[in-house]
Amino acid sequence: MIVTLRLCQGMAAAGPPGRPLLPLCQALHRFATHSAAMDLSWRTRIGPGLALTHGWGLVVSPGAVIGANVTLFHGVTIGQRDGISASGERRTTYPVIEDEVWVGPNAIIVGGITIGRGSRIIGGTFVAEDVPPYSVVSSQARPSIRDGCVPDVPNAAPLGSEWVGSGPRDGRAPDAAVPDRHPDRIG
Repeated sequence: MIVTLRLCQGMAAAGPPGRPLLPLCQALHRFATHSAAMDLSWRTRIGPGLALTHGWGLVVSPGAVIGANVTLFHGVTIGQRDGISASGERRTTYPVIEDEVWVGPNAIIVGGITIGRGSRIIGGTFVAEDVPPYSVVSSQARPSIRDGCVPDVPNAAPLGSEWVGSGPRDGRAPDAAVPDRHPDRIG
């Protein structure tokens, strides 16, 4: 992926000697990104040392800038933000990811913002404001954990002892008065 991206960038920068090979490099890059289920334009400015960890579902806008030694996980979106100014003009802005930033799975970074050097974006976080260097950003201040949840199953199938994997192995019904007590569970 990165090899084909760098090939395209090299051929485009080479001027007339590299131009005839640019369409071939672009086709290779398109094949590589589509095979890996990524949308990563060869026009994106990316520093050395980019790590794509489980990159499936990665989407990066061509106008984004990514620094050196950045780690991106699966499902990350680094996208543009479009807006209309007071004069009615369309304004498009792109994020800048500085060096040594770690972006967790399914994080979304949009708009003309800067993610400061050495920052960590926790998975699932939506970021639309500047992040100072060496910060940790999370959408959730604390995890939400509840017990006593009622399952929401729209087309529930009957679960009896004849179904392998459900209920106790000896055919007895689980104790309904104590929901956390199940004969198959240890502890």
